[in-house]
Amino acid sequence: MADQQAPAVHRTTMVEKGRFVAAHCTCGWRGPARRARSKARTDGAEHEATP
Repeated sequence: MADQQAPAVHRTTMVEKGRFVAAHCTCGWRGPARRARSKARTDGAEHEATP
């Protein structure tokens, strides 16, 4: 019987730097810096849905 690994879980957080915010994931992915927090959250949500 082969070992089966669960798919990696992607969890994003928002990281602020000055006036910009970007989504960062536990897998190492980083979204583009955005001024609109809502757009950064959308970037992160899209990444979690389709890594």
